[in-house]
Amino acid sequence: MIRELNELLSVKGERMKLVVVACQDEDVLEAVVESSNLGISQPILIGSLKETRVIAEKLNLDISGFEFIDEDDLAAAAEIGVRMVSEGKADFIMKGLVDTSILLKAVLNKDWGLRTDSLLSHVMVYDVESYHKLLYLTDGGMNLNPSIEEKKKIIDNSIIVAKAMGCKNVKVAALAAKEKVNPKMQATVDADELKNMSIEGAFGKEVMVEGPLALDLALSKEAARIKKIESPVAGDADVLLVPTIEMGNGIGKAITYLANGKSAGIIMGAKAPVVLVSRADDKDTKLYSIALGNMISSYLRKMA
Repeated sequence: MIRELNELLSVKGERMKLVVVACQDEDVLEAVVESSNLGISQPILIGSLKETRVIAEKLNLDISGFEFIDEDDLAAAAEIGVRMVSEGKADFIMKGLVDTSILLKAVLNKDWGLRTDSLLSHVMVYDVESYHKLLYLTDGGMNLNPSIEEKKKIIDNSIIVAKAMGCKNVKVAALAAKEKVNPKMQATVDADELKNMSIEGAFGKEVMVEGPLALDLALSKEAARIKKIESPVAGDADVLLVPTIEMGNGIGKAITYLANGKSAGIIMGAKAPVVLVSRADDKDTKLYSIALGNMISSYLRKMA
């Protein structure tokens, strides 16, 4: 089981083909080249050859051995990249200097995209010094106010990520503002229903969903002891399921900017992982995200 993001750079699974859409971005290109040098990915670059060469020369990066598709149009670059994954010519895809909406429109194309019966959802993996293992936070990036059915799919997606990282028994905390069910607080009602689904086996024998749980109960055994909450998930959660995007966004940014947490981000629910990070994220976050996408791709191939 991987407990620190740094481990991803050495325990990386099978080297998979990564297609990068609009690769003419300094941090993205630097992370992609390093991932190749570390044996994590086999990159295929799509974007402006002229701009990419300027960046490579500026940063002293060797991209001469990479497959390169010269395409300045962002929508066309996204289509080429998605088609390559759909046709099995690449294993996963990464967002470069292209709007998220453009890339996801291609991913969701009905004819040649990467649609499945699942729901696209964002999973952030956080490495925080004050917590004893990695935290999987979902969904603070895509789904605004998911229904109970959508929350189930969001959990399913996060389980794949956690298991790809070697987590055999996945503990999911369905977060709310309090631990008691209150009909006026939909988050508590949904969390209780998800817990019952878990008891009935909806997520598999190796997954436990507990809820509703306030954040302190999910992360602190001492808080659980004081409040007399007995659950294997309390103080030992792997996955933090948030009820709304605002809670997820707030927790994630607090971890990053107040707790100096390291992170990696991935979109799940498509036929292949989509590495989608913020332009504000540094090179290390992008590198960890590539390594995460590679691990998930390798895991999915073994499970197929």
